[in-house]
Amino acid sequence: MSSAAKKLIVAGGNGFLGSRICQAAVHRGWDVTSISRSGQPNWSSVSASPSAPSWSTAVSWERADIFRPAEWIALLNGADYVVHSLGILLEADYKGVISGRESPIAGLQKAFSPRHTPNPLERRPGDELHPPTNANQLTYEMMNRDSAILLAKEAANKGVKGFGYISAAGGAPVLPSRYISTKREAEDVIAREFPGMRSVFFRPPFMYDSSRPVTMPLAAMTMAGSIFNGATGGVLSNFLGSAGTKPLKADLVAEAVVEGLDDTAVKGAVEVPELETLANKGWRRTML
Repeated sequence: MSSAAKKLIVAGGNGFLGSRICQAAVHRGWDVTSISRSGQPNWSSVSASPSAPSWSTAVSWERADIFRPAEWIALLNGADYVVHSLGILLEADYKGVISGRESPIAGLQKAFSPRHTPNPLERRPGDELHPPTNANQLTYEMMNRDSAILLAKEAANKGVKGFGYISAAGGAPVLPSRYISTKREAEDVIAREFPGMRSVFFRPPFMYDSSRPVTMPLAAMTMAGSIFNGATGGVLSNFLGSAGTKPLKADLVAEAVVEGLDDTAVKGAVEVPELETLANKGWRRTML
């Protein structure tokens, strides 16, 4: 890897979108590090093959808990860009569900209850950012908002040039309003508290890929919803949220994220049309 290569840190780089962001950056010759609790992805869940692809050997797959900054702060040294690609659709006590102590229904019920978590901006050096009660409860406030603010704070302290946050185009009728409200809260706090760092809030719609078969019919339904919403003048946009927005292939969103980070003119919220434009620009660049 060239010493002049740009350095990218992806929190959640082993996920469906995060792994594709890593891949797009590797193809540009960047120095890429992924931070996640489990290290390398479970390749069968994020790609069409259970085997690690050849590009993955160029990524440093680091194990670290996002809520324990001492485990990953040093990885930000010298980074040009940092991306937050963590999030949850439904809340649950994940250890309880896995062990059978709690049902998925109970987790869903918790999703509709308000949550109070420590303020990541008031964290003292060395402090962890777990809630005062059940540390196993992954909430929208923790994953969609607080972990992003925590990561952005440390990135700004390290002088990172660009911070990317994977937000969302909107919520959905089947999700609690807190799913999207916590993402918007994260955007607002990051933009306000760290004005010296260029922050880009990518707002993808529903993402699909043939390697994850369950996403294909859902993408078809979402496309039908977006067509209907467009034909009715967008009157159902607030109700449908992402379900009424054109879906995008995950690879396209990943390319748009990398291109948006690399383009110093890009900042603030990036909506679906801009994601498509950035992806096309990025692909043209790689073909030159």
